[in-house]
Amino acid sequence: MSRPEMISMGCRLNIAESESLQQNLSANNIEGDNLIIINSCAVTNEAVRQTRQAIRRAKKDNPDKNIIVTGCAAQVDPAMFAEMPETSAVVGNFDKYDAANFKLGLQSNRPDIRVSDIMQITETAPHMVSAFADRSRAFVEIQNGCDHRCTFCIIPYGRGNSRSVPAGIVVEQVQDLVDKGFQEVVLTGVDVTSYGPDLPGAPTLGMLVERILKHVSTLPRLRLSSLDGIEIDDRLFDLLTGEARLMPHVHLSLQSGDNMILKRMKRRHSREQAITLVERLKAKRPEIAIGADIIAGFPTEDDAMFANSLSMIEQCDIVHGHIFPYSPKQGTPAAKMPQVDGKLIKERARLLRKAATQRAGKWRQSLVGSSQQVLAEVSGNTGYAENFVRVRLDGTAKKGEIVPVEIIDEQDKQLIGRVTA
Repeated sequence: MSRPEMISMGCRLNIAESESLQQNLSANNIEGDNLIIINSCAVTNEAVRQTRQAIRRAKKDNPDKNIIVTGCAAQVDPAMFAEMPETSAVVGNFDKYDAANFKLGLQSNRPDIRVSDIMQITETAPHMVSAFADRSRAFVEIQNGCDHRCTFCIIPYGRGNSRSVPAGIVVEQVQDLVDKGFQEVVLTGVDVTSYGPDLPGAPTLGMLVERILKHVSTLPRLRLSSLDGIEIDDRLFDLLTGEARLMPHVHLSLQSGDNMILKRMKRRHSREQAITLVERLKAKRPEIAIGADIIAGFPTEDDAMFANSLSMIEQCDIVHGHIFPYSPKQGTPAAKMPQVDGKLIKERARLLRKAATQRAGKWRQSLVGSSQQVLAEVSGNTGYAENFVRVRLDGTAKKGEIVPVEIIDEQDKQLIGRVTA
């Protein structure tokens, strides 16, 4: 029986959840031959437009297949998607964990809109594990939802309030993945640094990481997804800088480098706090690679404010930059603020990307001649070092194998490495 075709929009968490969703549907004998699932994104109006476009394209290319829409955009505005003639059903972000919601016609008495009130969900996040067949890293969702209300973000209304998976279950999932041969596990969620206060004893993310490393002693590599720097406490900081099995790769949700813009975004950190955090991290573990999300052209951003964001590329040594041009999202406070001209937003995003690309290139060049431990992906021709730099391998490596590599060159935004063992 074939797995349903899945089209994922938006963030990495969506991609990981799509894989888990496919696995769950297959395990529950949901026939995939006549089904396409669109896992939607609601982060901007543009993301919603692209989701609607993907629905139309999927139906045009596959007129005999049923289209089911799930994900954040489906949760936020289910009626809009239900009204599209291409759509057979709309399934909410919590409801997607029930395989029965993907049955159609006589197999189910459920209505076309199968969406619960996400803000009323208080259970811990469903226990999602994504083990991609063509990858060597596996993803474990430790948390879902968000308790914060950044003025540009609609995601809390698509994901609900923060809910954490009990540590014991996470440890069991990680152990199972290691037993299946995975060498690296990535802990993921909507706001992973908010992990734990809804659980008995209010454990923290640092406590969870300690427990995983202690009880899954055979796990070679543990990686964290995007972190909110203001929530990195002393325990987590010490692990990031002192635990060799926790990868030297910290991706920060910065969003801006200007204090006034950060306040208008309702972010909880300042520019100075972000710079100091990076300085402290790199002072204790110099090889840590810093990634960051930065939004270009947030409402009211003037030239000086933008210059403050641009300078963060160098001041925070951002080598994994994710740059987003601001796009207003209906229903968010930021959409009602004075907007920056669209052409100026695109130009600022271009300048940020250029600076991030140049900084990353210098960093990769600095790694030529170094030795790296690379986890081989796909056919064994490429992989990722501990610092998340992509390496093309010159030599033999099996998929899923961690190999010592000497970096001999830098080409096409990746390193070239010679396998030394």
